[in-house]
Amino acid sequence: MSAGRAVQPRPRGTAPRRKSSALAAAHSTHPAAGTVEVRAVTRRSDLRSFIEYPFTRYRHDPYWVAPLLINEWQRFDPKKNPFLQHARIEPFLAERDGRVVGRIAAIDDDHHNATHRDDLAFFGFFEAADQQAAHALLAAVESWARSLGRALLRGPANPSMNDGSGFQIDAFDTVPFVMMPYNPPDYPRYVEAAGYGKVKDLYAWHFEDAPDLALRIIRLAERVERRYRPTVRPLDPKHFERDLGLLKRIYAEAWQDNWGFVRYTDAEFDHLASELKLIIDPEINLFIELGGEVAGVAINLPDINQALQKVRGRLLPFGIFTLLNRRRHIDRTRLPILGILPPYRMKGLELVLIKESLLRWRARGYRSCECSWVLEDNEAINAGIRATGGRLYKTYRLYQKPL
Repeated sequence: MSAGRAVQPRPRGTAPRRKSSALAAAHSTHPAAGTVEVRAVTRRSDLRSFIEYPFTRYRHDPYWVAPLLINEWQRFDPKKNPFLQHARIEPFLAERDGRVVGRIAAIDDDHHNATHRDDLAFFGFFEAADQQAAHALLAAVESWARSLGRALLRGPANPSMNDGSGFQIDAFDTVPFVMMPYNPPDYPRYVEAAGYGKVKDLYAWHFEDAPDLALRIIRLAERVERRYRPTVRPLDPKHFERDLGLLKRIYAEAWQDNWGFVRYTDAEFDHLASELKLIIDPEINLFIELGGEVAGVAINLPDINQALQKVRGRLLPFGIFTLLNRRRHIDRTRLPILGILPPYRMKGLELVLIKESLLRWRARGYRSCECSWVLEDNEAINAGIRATGGRLYKTYRLYQKPL
């Protein structure tokens, strides 16, 4: 899609654009003297440096949200991360004069290559202090991928397309929503200079609570409701396992033909559900039914990033209290899953789900929502979101390079 960008909204809690000089200062890099050395992470102390480097890289960045350190450690633990049952992650550190200046991970996913047969590896968890460090890190992963006989390298994926994917290429003065990545403006330029080209854009759409927007969505959705008489119900915490099974089925069937999609294993889905169960608001997670059969789903997540910003990655000794107190002030949600099963498409049911999501998150005190991410060429969903007043305000880009 080549449509011009709408005015980029500034979600509540973010700094206004007139403070962009602070953003520039936080992201500024300068050519550095000295040779960059890249080495594989082989010791626990190396992994600690790998995990904690972003805390140094972004220490003055007002828009970065620190992940919980306990969760970051689990990403690289085969006993805790079911993704590692079918994939390998090889982390690398870049150092200059004994100081860490970047990190990257090489990722080889058996399920991706079995699904798409494109013989590629991924890079992810990318951070670099400057272009010299970036090129050294990318070269190390390229060499690693070639040693496996891979033909392509794609990224970033952290560690897969089911997680945070792509480099943000605009709207840098906005705080990312829950489970979405963030990076400085330099990173796309670094990978392009290293020979990578765009392979796909992922769109993030924004809805704000406004009376005229609500009326527009309601008017469109009511036409669909009069014609098809669908029913919408929230997730039932008393029957969580039943509804989780429905979500698994819809996710597998509704996304199976999407570019880059790799189906979650049951272990991965259950692991994700156990994490999200701690933050979900059942009243804004919706199933739509037609003729008594489930037809689609909309999963809305309270934006826990609004609370995590104050925790800075640590729950102890006092972070847990800050997190619990800040949760009361969350007024943003993210809509990561909006799917209609193939037999029920082209009826406008997604409009009903968007309308019901808007009305229910408004009733629960939420004031804005990000719908992300959507493939740039998913015309049906993008058109539905645009028709209901969503604004395309942020784009994430995946890059690829032949090896």
